Amino acid sequence: MNNADVRIEATDLRRSFKTRAAVDGLTLRVTAGEIYGLVGPDAAGKTTTLRMLAGVLDPSGGSVRLIGRDPFGKDGSFREALGYMPQEYSLYGDLTVAENLAFYREMFCLSRDAFRQRRERLLEITRLAEFKDRRAQALSGGMYKKLALACALLHEPKVLLLDEPTNGVDPVSRREFWDLLHDFLIEGMAIVFATPNMDEAARCHRVGLLFEGRLLEEGPPTTLLGAFQDTVFRVRGDRAKVTAALETQADVLAFTPAGAELRIVVRRGREEPVLSVLSGLGAQTTPATASFEELFLTRVRDRADARREEKSVS
Repeated sequence: MNNADVRIEATDLRRSFKTRAAVDGLTLRVTAGEIYGLVGPDAAGKTTTLRMLAGVLDPSGGSVRLIGRDPFGKDGSFREALGYMPQEYSLYGDLTVAENLAFYREMFCLSRDAFRQRRERLLEITRLAEFKDRRAQALSGGMYKKLALACALLHEPKVLLLDEPTNGVDPVSRREFWDLLHDFLIEGMAIVFATPNMDEAARCHRVGLLFEGRLLEEGPPTTLLGAFQDTVFRVRGDRAKVTAALETQADVLAFTPAGAELRIVVRRGREEPVLSVLSGLGAQTTPATASFEELFLTRVRDRADARREEKSVS
């Protein structure tokens, strides 16, 4: 990783609220032209992390550098290079699409010519041009998110922080949203994309699996899945009986419903005893490829096991 290309760098980043550690020793680096997926469930620490990266929430410890600058220092010039789309609704609902963009033009102090050119481009690529006179509160979920993205991109930032931007968005709008992001990556933007949706991890260049404020694992999606050591099966049978049996098997690391089937993750080398139990129930098993959800659930289980070992030693 070329240091000259690093746009975001967090080192041993920490933030506590009273006695709870929301972010606990997080370290990450994001380069130009890269989407870094910060993937984890609710309360994993994603929003807290992005707020610290954006310089709107002081860390309890560690450091942040945005395009080489300290976002908590006196020099606020880094904000010209930052686009931030928070999770909560941030637009003015009673203003139209065009009026919201004009408001952000004033906030970013853009010249009329620069604003006109960028506005037209953003309206075109987000397909909002024909809706520019519609109030934000009257937009669909997907259109609202695309307008919020357009506002965050209006000043052409080098760094873009997105907090669960596709939540509540239909599949078509979600795909269009990702297409927009890849268009801007070509121009060298660095993006952190926080999401609880495991299926979006595969769209990122690198992924950090975040749980209870800590990175469980980090790397390119194909590398993480390629290094997965445990075994995955699809299981079809009596759902209630199979579930009850799996809950008694220590070597079953995770299991989740998938339509009429269950998907189970079994510790490598311990498949036979589990398959024997399932066979005794008349269940049918088929080998499967691991998903990001199964990778995540397995790593959470590994962490829980490590904690129990630490407690037993102490």
